Amino acid sequence: MRLRPGALLPALCLGAAVPLLWYAAWQRSRGNELDMYQSQFLELRQRLLYAEKENKKRSHELSSALDEIKHVVAKRMNLTNHTDDTKWKMLNLTRKLPMHLTNMYYYLPHLREYEDAIFPDIIFGRQRTGVSLVMGIPTVKREKQDYLINTLHSLLYELSEEQKNDCVIIIFVAEVNAQYVNRVAESVKTSFPTEIQSGVLEVISPPASYYPDLSNLKKTLGDSEDRVRWRTKQNLDYSFLMLYAQPKGTFYLQLEDDIIAKPGYIQSIKDFAAKQSQEWMILEFSQLGFIGKLFKSEDLPLIVDFFLMFYKDKPIDWLMDHLLWVKVCNPEKDADKDFGQNVLHKAHNNPPAKVDTSLRIYQQYTLEKVYKGKDWFWASAPVAGDYISFTFLNPLKVEKYFFRSGNMEHPGDKLFNTTVEVLPADEMLRKELVDNGGKFNYPATKDGYLKIGAFENGIAEGSVDQSIGKIQAIRLLVNSDSPVWAIISEVLIKASEN
Repeated sequence: MRLRPGALLPALCLGAAVPLLWYAAWQRSRGNELDMYQSQFLELRQRLLYAEKENKKRSHELSSALDEIKHVVAKRMNLTNHTDDTKWKMLNLTRKLPMHLTNMYYYLPHLREYEDAIFPDIIFGRQRTGVSLVMGIPTVKREKQDYLINTLHSLLYELSEEQKNDCVIIIFVAEVNAQYVNRVAESVKTSFPTEIQSGVLEVISPPASYYPDLSNLKKTLGDSEDRVRWRTKQNLDYSFLMLYAQPKGTFYLQLEDDIIAKPGYIQSIKDFAAKQSQEWMILEFSQLGFIGKLFKSEDLPLIVDFFLMFYKDKPIDWLMDHLLWVKVCNPEKDADKDFGQNVLHKAHNNPPAKVDTSLRIYQQYTLEKVYKGKDWFWASAPVAGDYISFTFLNPLKVEKYFFRSGNMEHPGDKLFNTTVEVLPADEMLRKELVDNGGKFNYPATKDGYLKIGAFENGIAEGSVDQSIGKIQAIRLLVNSDSPVWAIISEVLIKASEN
């Protein structure tokens, strides 16, 4: 089951914890596609169950490997130096791999020629193990500002010595340019010398030979070639980091390099996890993509196996959704009933309007369809300045509005940092708004719109001040780049009767 606790990371979290019931409601009333999807998922579920069984049977191999790691590392006191001796391949473990690592050779066959490529270059680290919480932070080279150091300050701020001794933060520099990797490592060491020395911080990077050829990937989901290459590499990065982190602690928390943690986040996470039954696979502490996801370390080999099966096909958050549906839900129970229901979008009788968007629409999921209640709207990841607009054929007074982003099949595809704006039909009023902000208590834009609301937890709703008069258009404006795609599953615009 997937559970979501209260907000622990900045403006990214849901309110109350809710069980993952919606995955049992996979909705596809599309004729013959039903049997096909059902059959595929049942087959996939059996494969995963078998893989899990095999992993458990061979778990003692992992323990043996860890014992050898500890034995060798205990004899080495200079692991924080930039030397070839710090590489895991020097531990001569390649012939004693746990079973879940040998699976990688099947999904990434090029590794058969580079067997040491699944072991990271350890730039800084004390090889700490036996902790309660392991946090993984992948970071890549950014064109503009880098947020890694601020993120680390946020995570380490006000941690007690006891908490620092019971966690590990792994910075995974997912680049193969040695100069850049070393520059990031030195920056971390300079900013956090004590934490590096104590072992609470580790910096690792992948060997260049870990990555397969990413130049001829099949374009899917309407993504560009660059986007497909980026998300494919990201799937490989997450998999590498998770496998490295797996033997180090009880829980693994997936983070990113541009988050701000709230005070007391570690204790809050531990308290929330302790309250749950053992029948959970992921706890969510953020809505965004793959950020703030907590796993039991014992589940990571199975999860990585799944990611590597389909690393070229879909983004990481989609793969996680599919895995949860296969692993947690019971498709063999009441499958026809579940598939027959239609809860992926909700229809309303909206006033006649011309719809428009700057977003890149995915396949048949158009904005017009969601406005008319025929389907949901789906588009690739929004960037700052993107918009969705509804221009009424006849100006009207609007009583209230309601917009829902995301749906049960893709709950993470929501709108974030997006405002709701209205354009008054009165041209004189619009000119006044542009000139001096007008008489209303709403911020005005340079093109005469009034900002009357915003999306929170994927939903924007509210009433419209009737003194604004008739409305010409309603616009949803994206104010920052989003890491996930966007779905709008419900649009309600209710005209005033007066």
